[in-house]
This record gives sequence, C-alpha cells and structure tokens, in this order.
Amino acid sequence: MASTTGPVSPYDKHHDRRTVSDTTGVIVLGACAAWSLITASAHGGRPEGVLLAVLAVAAGYASGRICGSLLPVAAPCAGALAGLGLAVTAPHTTPGPQVTSPLGHAGAIAALLALATGAACCAAWAARTPKLRLALRLLATGIAVTATVLGSTAGFVACAGVLLCSLAADRMRRRALGLAGLALATALVTGGTWAIAENVLPDGLTSSLEGELTAQRVQLWRDALDMAGQEPGLGVGPGRFPELSSTITQASSPDGRPHSAPFQQAAEQGLVGVVLLAAVFCWVLYALWRAPRPTPVALTAGAALTALAAIAAVGNALSFPMVTAGAGLLAGLATASPLHEEAPGNEVDQGRRTRSGQLGP
Repeated sequence: MASTTGPVSPYDKHHDRRTVSDTTGVIVLGACAAWSLITASAHGGRPEGVLLAVLAVAAGYASGRICGSLLPVAAPCAGALAGLGLAVTAPHTTPGPQVTSPLGHAGAIAALLALATGAACCAAWAARTPKLRLALRLLATGIAVTATVLGSTAGFVACAGVLLCSLAADRMRRRALGLAGLALATALVTGGTWAIAENVLPDGLTSSLEGELTAQRVQLWRDALDMAGQEPGLGVGPGRFPELSSTITQASSPDGRPHSAPFQQAAEQGLVGVVLLAAVFCWVLYALWRAPRPTPVALTAGAALTALAAIAAVGNALSFPMVTAGAGLLAGLATASPLHEEAPGNEVDQGRRTRSGQLGP
C-alpha cells in the first residue's frame, strides 16, 4: 500500500519553525507576567511595572511583525526616525534626578539611539537600490553623531558598535555563530557587573570602574545582591527595592532604582526572575535565528538588542515603556515575513534560497 505522506515543503518547514518560536515567546512572556504576580502576592509588592514592560514588548513585537511584513524598508526607517525623535525631543526621560555618567540620562537615551541605529541598518539591508541603502546607512551614522551632541558617550559607543556589526554581518557565514557571540558578550557584561558589585576584581581595576560608574551606583548593586541573598527564591517583591535599600534611604535625591536590570530582578523577584529575564533575551535571539529575513538583518537587530542588554545591565533603561516597546518593535521587524521576496544579504543566504526556495535560519 503506497504511503500518502509526501515530502515536506520548505513552506511547511518554515511555518513549523515560526510556530515554535512564537509559542516560546508567548510562554516566556506569560511566565514573566505570572511570576511578577506570584512574587507580589508573597511580599506585597507592586507588579504593575513588570506587567507594563511585558505588555510593551508584546505590543511592539506584534506591531513589528505586521509592519515588517507589509513595509520591510519603510517600517524600520520610520522606527529609526521615531527613536531619534524621542531621544532628541525628550532628553530628560527620568522623573527623578539624572545619572549622567557614563550612561547619559539613566541609559534611556543611549538605548533609544542604539535601537534607532539598528532599525536604520535593518532598513538599509532590506533596501533594493544602492542609493537608498547608502542613504539609510547615512541616517544610522547621523544617529551615532547625534549621540555625541546629546552628550551620551554610551549612546555613541552603542550606536557605533551596532553600525560596525551591521557592516560586518554581510561577511558572517553562519548566523548562529554570530548570535552566539552576541549572547556571550551580554553574559560577559552581566558577569562584569557582578564582579564589580562583589569586589572580586583587582583593587586598582575596581576603583577605576567605580569611578566611571559612580560609587552610589555600585552601592545600589550591592544592596540588590544583599536582598537577593536574603530572599533568593521569591525576592523582596516587585517595586520594593526603594523602601528596603539603605543607599536610597540615605541619598539626598533618590530615583528608586538599582540601575541594573539583572540586579533588580534578583532583588525583587529572586533567581527565577533573573532566569526569566535571560530567557526573554534568549528567546529573541532564537527568533532571529529562525527568522526568514536575510542574515545581515537578523544580526543587525541582534547587535542592537545586545547593546540594549549591555546598557540595561548597568542602567535603568528597561524601566521605560518607550525603550521596551522599541526593543519589541525592532525584534518584530527583524523576524517578520515580508510579502515580497527580499534580495539575499550574502552568499550564504543566496545558497539557502537556491536549496530551499526561501530564506532559512
């Protein structure tokens, strides 16, 4: 009896990959929201900030997927201009005092500029004509220059890094290798902040880094680690860091944040919260690996999101919905399936197109 099962088409394979990626995202974001409610109920915290961040990421990602499918060039270009406009017109995004060294205005401006640069570079790789591609890369360069005008050194470094990674992405033969390198870079930055807070580095290096980061910021990190040590399972509760930090209570003008997303998660939601935060980042990288877009687009978006992760490790960038929504939007744009076939970004993508009839991870 002949089998009725035929060969699996490239479309079916691609659909299966996207289903796994999307399902993973729903599970991870849902777990983040659920865990914030669990920890809040255990210690009387305020989970609204975490829930708003989850909602912003989800809404941005969904919007990016839709707009990226319809307008693969215009949508990221508009996103880049919007991010640049927010950074220029709203330089003081924090409601409290400004922490200017070395992250500009608490990292939010640097994060917005890095995301805007990534969006402009993604639009450049999606452009079909050399003139339009050049214009979009000039836009990305202009965003990096704007960072220096705004006085954001970290913003300029992040924008320059994203731009250089984007230019080099066309030479990357394996997308997974590039994304793994970005994940490693994020882990090294996070590990470096832990080493500074725990004072395990040589004295001279620690003093130098504390001078750049400010002693108050490092002391906030140590307060967060102390809270995590006391409540490693559930943390002290979302939003309760300001009332339990001795550094904040003694400060003349506190802003109520530990200026590090991993440390804030560890203090307020325990080790599970840190794992969930890392899972969100890993999910985004996984989605970029499985995305049907050309490799340079995926790696460029990954570089911009890695820059955001590095800024968030030493600042409070993720405390602002405009930043979290922008991160979700960029991830959605870079993982969307354009209605019209795109030109391959490099020889590897061209080979994939020849073998399977469409771009694969």
